[in-house]
Amino acid sequence: MLRRLMLGAAVCLSANALAKPPGPGGFCATYPSAPACNGQQPACTLCHTAPPQRNAYGAALEPHLAPGAARPLSDGDFSMALPAALRAVESEDTDGDGASNLEEIQRGTLPADASSKPVDSGGCGEGQNPQYDVCRYDARFAYRRVLLDFCGLSPTYAQLQAFAALSGEAQRALLDSELDRCTTTEFWRGKNGQLWKLAHPKIRPVGSLKEGEDRGAIPLADYYDDYALYAYAQLDDHDAREVMTAKYYVRRLTGPTRYTRVESLPTSQFVETSRRAGNLTSAWSLISFVMFTALPRNAAAQSYRAYLGLDIAKQEGLHSVLGEPRDYDAKGVQAPACAACHATLDPLSYPFRNYNGIAGAASARYVPNRLELFFSDVSPTITQTPEAGYLFGQPVRDLTEWAQVGADSDAFAISAVTDYWKLLVGHAPTAEEHEEFVATWRRFKDTHGYSVQRMLHDLIRTEAYGAP
Repeated sequence: MLRRLMLGAAVCLSANALAKPPGPGGFCATYPSAPACNGQQPACTLCHTAPPQRNAYGAALEPHLAPGAARPLSDGDFSMALPAALRAVESEDTDGDGASNLEEIQRGTLPADASSKPVDSGGCGEGQNPQYDVCRYDARFAYRRVLLDFCGLSPTYAQLQAFAALSGEAQRALLDSELDRCTTTEFWRGKNGQLWKLAHPKIRPVGSLKEGEDRGAIPLADYYDDYALYAYAQLDDHDAREVMTAKYYVRRLTGPTRYTRVESLPTSQFVETSRRAGNLTSAWSLISFVMFTALPRNAAAQSYRAYLGLDIAKQEGLHSVLGEPRDYDAKGVQAPACAACHATLDPLSYPFRNYNGIAGAASARYVPNRLELFFSDVSPTITQTPEAGYLFGQPVRDLTEWAQVGADSDAFAISAVTDYWKLLVGHAPTAEEHEEFVATWRRFKDTHGYSVQRMLHDLIRTEAYGAP
């Protein structure tokens, strides 16, 4: 199942085909128990292929959206018309896969994609498998997976036989102890281990620009600091949110690998303590994502995508702010083709205003008058860019508050658990796995206090993980 469906939220479209920002809220108000609305908003693939082109479901909806009214509809008219339009096509099967649109919405599959349809687990239990209890949780299968996924080694035949001879309670206890043992190994926490693999798309390393250990040809910043903080936040009952909010740094020690907090890394990190926001303000993030930019939209979009799981390029996580975009840097973002996107992106970017990228001795630092010093010639209004902005439509004073709001959100928990689900189960949560997935991320947030280590014990108990 796609984790996010967003009804009609196409952005950067032509003026006469704009899909409507109220779409996600209207969809979730109509179907509050839909999987797409559990702690998140839906994304554009529900109604569109490549917006503004509608898919089969979007095309079926369109005639029921205030028929006879002038186009384009105002946001108000669209919001009023949407619930009735959704209800009008519930009984249809717009993708011809044998499931009605309503069933697909309720089950978390896509009513415009015939390859995405509800699947029943019929057939499980018919016949016998001499190795595993196919289609149901089998602790023996989970045991093999735990050793492979967390230790990088298959169990021996003798280990498998010994495990099979244990009682159910003893098997569960051994699964827990083996998980804890394996997460201390180099395979899990070491350089280029499993945790580092999870961090790759968040940090986006470029070897030629690497400073410090494994120095590149043009050394600009040491992204191993970012890997160290990420790994530290994932381990040993630490708070995973601190990858976004930490005021400290982390040093990696070897032989065996371990990570320890430090208050400063004076040769590689330069942001003052009060302005730090974990890896969002690391030297590597500022050098590589802010670079020479006056309004750091790329830095904001990368942080939104990497740590909150929301990709604006895919029209995810749009929360338009009234009166935006203001186009302080005169990039033309108020044009009808771009305004809907930038009404979210630009307010998301303002809190990055004073974090400098590449500028000689001022590189990778917080510079209060950064725009006045380095970018006053960009446009007549660039220096009016505020530091206060918005995240999820909520006002935030600066980047440290931006990071805290993000880290406390459902989006952060969903994104973090999705990373491990994909690593360990092998794919993003499917419609059939949705209930287990939601229970896992909610416990990660509410019960386990953002401890990845505790969450992993829940994950290896899921049928998605332990059913052959």
